[in-house]
Amino acid sequence: MKVGAAKEIIPGENRVAMTPESAAQLHKLGHECLIEAGAGAAAGFEDAAYEAAGVKVLPDAAALFEQANIIVKVREPQLDEMARLNTDKTLISFFWPAQNEEMLARAKEAGASVIAMDMVPRISRAQKMDALSSMANIAGYRAVIEAGNNFGRFFTGQVTAAGKIPPARVLVVGAGVAGLSAIGTSVSLGAITMAFDVRPEVAEQIESMGAEFVFLEFEEAQDGSATGGYAAPSSPEFREKQLEKFRELAPQVDIVITTALIPGRPAPKLWTEDMVKAMKRGSVIVDLAAERGGNCDLTVPDEKIVTENGVTIVGYTDFPSRMATQSSTLYSNNIRHMIHDLTPGKDGVVNHNMEDDVIRGATVAHGGEITWPPPPPKVQAIAAAKPKPRPKELTAAEVRGQEVAAFRAETRRQVTLLAVAGAAVMAVGLVAPESFMRNFIIFVLAVFVGFQVIWNVSHSLHTPLMAVTNAISSIIILGALMQIGSTSALITILAALGILMAAVNIFGGFMVTRRMLAMFQKS
Repeated sequence: MKVGAAKEIIPGENRVAMTPESAAQLHKLGHECLIEAGAGAAAGFEDAAYEAAGVKVLPDAAALFEQANIIVKVREPQLDEMARLNTDKTLISFFWPAQNEEMLARAKEAGASVIAMDMVPRISRAQKMDALSSMANIAGYRAVIEAGNNFGRFFTGQVTAAGKIPPARVLVVGAGVAGLSAIGTSVSLGAITMAFDVRPEVAEQIESMGAEFVFLEFEEAQDGSATGGYAAPSSPEFREKQLEKFRELAPQVDIVITTALIPGRPAPKLWTEDMVKAMKRGSVIVDLAAERGGNCDLTVPDEKIVTENGVTIVGYTDFPSRMATQSSTLYSNNIRHMIHDLTPGKDGVVNHNMEDDVIRGATVAHGGEITWPPPPPKVQAIAAAKPKPRPKELTAAEVRGQEVAAFRAETRRQVTLLAVAGAAVMAVGLVAPESFMRNFIIFVLAVFVGFQVIWNVSHSLHTPLMAVTNAISSIIILGALMQIGSTSALITILAALGILMAAVNIFGGFMVTRRMLAMFQKS
């Protein structure tokens, strides 16, 4: 099959659906690759690079749509592009079927197959094709960069001869893919980062990245698992409690990045006009939900505005396109993985298997029929784990009671152990000679001491502890040396083995100790 990448015709779109690297991978699947001239120029991929990768460069879109069997794009198709499709064509791109009924009808009329990259189901096997997550990751990173570009101070705090510089305080609203990317970038730049999400179970993810989770005391916990990993719409009571918390934080934060958005729904209003007025002059708001109305009341899509009190509100809707090289690389990989699943035999023959959860979920039109919305996937969608119950804080009396109970249990165990061992030694003493008992008692005591010293030590400490104790315990080499000249062949063999193992302990123990000490010394 011939896979062709069309040049994006929507103004300001710099991404491309095929890179020279992804084309090389498509060749391995048995496909021939085509591209419209200049399609990758805005993303930093010149036509010469495609030609070097074995891609055929065609002069215009008409030639591409005529020759290609599979057309790959980034943005949703326009009317003139849909007019070029027919029953032999497959289109793979973002499509937004819920908001694109007219294009769905055109696809049905043309009889073309349409795979919407925004409809890839959120199951584990489909993560490599999840273009929404790929682009959200870039958008979250770019949001922090845009915030830093419009913020008049450092992110990180410094103490210099010229004065002390406090760190910036950043609040990220929403801890999805974009939010976590923004958190990671903000923390790496040295800002004091806080994050909020209606799903308490993401608190561990936020805190593991070095940010502080803004916990909201509310009786009814929110659960996003029913919507495939997205946050469920909040109740009015929860929303009021949420806005109350944001009003408390507004005067304290310098940068706010809002990411709350569920595909196909208007963006919830989370940062109201009074919160903007409460922020300090020079503060920045970056609204990643601007394309669907914005999370901030004052957001203007595709524009950057400055309010009367000096707060900058960034409402750009093309964050991934502002990093076209990186986003094209990731998106083209998502496309490549989708075509890989469409070509199971790696022989260039497409098998549009509608029994496959991923292919069926992403296909919105096929065989002259509209196949959207898809049935629920057979495999359970990815859902966040239920939050672990917070451990109950014990009072001082309860802690003391537990310590006393543990001490008594340990005492009973040791007394029982000593009693059993003592009885066993006495039983042996009734039948064994006196010379044997002297050595036997020393042996038993050595085993007991070794058990108490080594067995109860945490596993993480075994390496440094054993390095020294093995060397010290190798005093047994003296006993083996005394027995090496015995008249019994068996005793001589056992003594030789004892000397060998003890020597390994001696040299190995001190060697490990020396290496561990060297780890803490400057070279």
